[in-house]
Amino acid sequence: MPHWLIYHPPSAYQDAESKDSLAKAITAFYTGVDMPAFYVVVQFIEVPFASTYIGAETRGANDKPFIRLVATHIAHNYPPDDAVIRAAGQTFNKLLTAEIQPKGYDWEFHIAETDRRLWKINEFTPPERRTEGEALWVKENKPVPY
Repeated sequence: MPHWLIYHPPSAYQDAESKDSLAKAITAFYTGVDMPAFYVVVQFIEVPFASTYIGAETRGANDKPFIRLVATHIAHNYPPDDAVIRAAGQTFNKLLTAEIQPKGYDWEFHIAETDRRLWKINEFTPPERRTEGEALWVKENKPVPY
């Protein structure tokens, strides 16, 4: 699963429309590479102004919002190839820039990859990439026996 945690101050992502736009853009990337949509979990976590420090200082309601995005890739990891990993980072940078920059926010992101052998969904071990099982999960858009 790609799991995205989007930490934001109360002055950002205040309405469903702004959250929907970012969540849909993130999900579209993964479904565009044939992953089941239900794999993609995006959670918006509002953080009080007084609870975020950048350079040992907080930002207030009148300051530019700072957004911190943390993604964990479990379903599929990139091969250990520097060029591939950097290209993936650029792809996500473009996606996030298109969504966040027009809002005038500052942002930072990183993507961590974890071992899929420790991953289950509703008791199922998710199918391997580009298998009949994964195609079934894409079609059903939910975990089912395969």
